[in-house]
Amino acid sequence: MKIKEIYSLAIKKGIENDFRKEEDINKLLERTKLYYEKIPENNKELFDKEKFSNPFSDTRILHGNPDKEVKKIMVGIDIDGEELLMAKQRGDIDLVISHHPRGNALAGLNDVMDLQVDALNYYGVPVNIAEKLLKKRVQEVSRSLSSGNHNRVVDMAKLLDIPLMCIHTPADNMVTRFIERKLEKDKPMFIEDVINSFLEVEEYRIASSLGMGPKIFVGSNENRVGKIVLTEITGGTEGSAEIYEKLAQAGAGTVVGMHISEKNREEAEKANINVVIAGHMSSDSIGVNLLLDNLKDVEILSCSGFIRVERR
Repeated sequence: MKIKEIYSLAIKKGIENDFRKEEDINKLLERTKLYYEKIPENNKELFDKEKFSNPFSDTRILHGNPDKEVKKIMVGIDIDGEELLMAKQRGDIDLVISHHPRGNALAGLNDVMDLQVDALNYYGVPVNIAEKLLKKRVQEVSRSLSSGNHNRVVDMAKLLDIPLMCIHTPADNMVTRFIERKLEKDKPMFIEDVINSFLEVEEYRIASSLGMGPKIFVGSNENRVGKIVLTEITGGTEGSAEIYEKLAQAGAGTVVGMHISEKNREEAEKANINVVIAGHMSSDSIGVNLLLDNLKDVEILSCSGFIRVERR
């Protein structure tokens, strides 16, 4: 497969597993094109034209010839200089994939957070309330990203001439749908049942053996699950702490996520919502695995917290 084929596949799978309908995503892409047309001619060269066809600003080919044929990929949850040096030293790596964004994909992380509005609306929070609460959080994330040395790893990839790509929200969308289907099938009644359901998944079992398995952050084994919402898995990064009260009003009983800050955990507890954290590296690994299983005739070398499990 070529690098550009892997990139296109990631976008395709991300859209297929998105909370938003494909037609709604296409409307957003059209709005982006209309916005571009209004930009002054001398500034159009600064615009990221990938946004015309890719709704995930945190997923990009960061360096390398898109037409390069790929036979062996090194994949990690986080790719930094150490991993690139290792790839260069091996000499047989055609492409390095980072799950977490780097370069301009990290700088644009706040752009994908709009997905959280649709996720919250999917679970019953009115869209106007979700938008208002999320807007403040998006601005916070944007400001926090502004000072980062985002291109450090990309610069190193260029100096070492190592093709580099990051695939974030498409993989997160895939693991969200995977967990949704698993819990719908198992129909857990108590929080303990949710944990047991997760422990049937190989990535979570491996993570548990390393002391990083699913954990209850709010509630107890005996608590009833109620309505499960998956609002803490996809959408760029953690959302607003103010949303838990609105989720409770929408009937949420248990939030399932990859990770949660102490501030958000406290707000969930105040709203009497159970919180089960499935695990960060393990959940990310599931999403990346589901994507990689679609690649043909490609060898995968895992590193940097990525737990490789094949399902095909």
